[in-house]
Amino acid sequence: MIYPLVRELAVTGAPVRVPVAVTCRVLKIAKQPFYRWLRDPVSNRDWDDAQLINAAVDAHEEAPTFGYRLIADELSDLGFEASERRVWRLCSENGIVSAIVKRRGKGKSGRQGPPVHDDLVQRSFTADAPNRLWLTDITEHWTGEGKLYCCAIKDVFSNRIVGYSIADRMTADLAVAALRMAVQRRNPAGTTVHSDRGSQGGFNWSSQHHLILEVFTDGDSGLEQEGQRCPGGCASAVAC
Repeated sequence: MIYPLVRELAVTGAPVRVPVAVTCRVLKIAKQPFYRWLRDPVSNRDWDDAQLINAAVDAHEEAPTFGYRLIADELSDLGFEASERRVWRLCSENGIVSAIVKRRGKGKSGRQGPPVHDDLVQRSFTADAPNRLWLTDITEHWTGEGKLYCCAIKDVFSNRIVGYSIADRMTADLAVAALRMAVQRRNPAGTTVHSDRGSQGGFNWSSQHHLILEVFTDGDSGLEQEGQRCPGGCASAVAC
């Protein structure tokens, strides 16, 4: 905003005092909006935006993988009334972006890039024995007290859920907790874990393999982890 500069130049005692009329003429701005701002430097809208920005920064610090849509959901859960478009604007202006967002250059298509990890499944969602291939997905459920997120891990061979976790926020801890339960129950060896490209850093960052290993106390997990889209192009490999 340019109005504080106009005020500072016109204040009595300034090293070089410039009248408001002269500054506005040079900057090609009208005087009337400046005087309205001078009477009320911080509008209600600015105050509300500041509170939204503070809450968005807090939500992003707790979950760096959150983009503006998930941040908008968090703000709504906290009682703020703001459209998704407004949250997008505030996040863009303040550099609040998902840690896993890759900016596209001009001329680039919107197609998804290569898998974030080696494709160990090769679109073959079958297994000849238990604990050979696990699929993961996260679903959202509305309740009387707000949203709940459930992360489930399914054994392809038995078609059974071998691990799950439930939380009121969709973070990396949700995915890691489900995997920890599955490992404790099955004690797998040589298992491949397949997940889609969600917003949970615990499964989908480039460092995902190391994060998965930290689930185990002995450091020898026997798991291989990869992330990709399902063969039909849908967001959920479990649904396939």
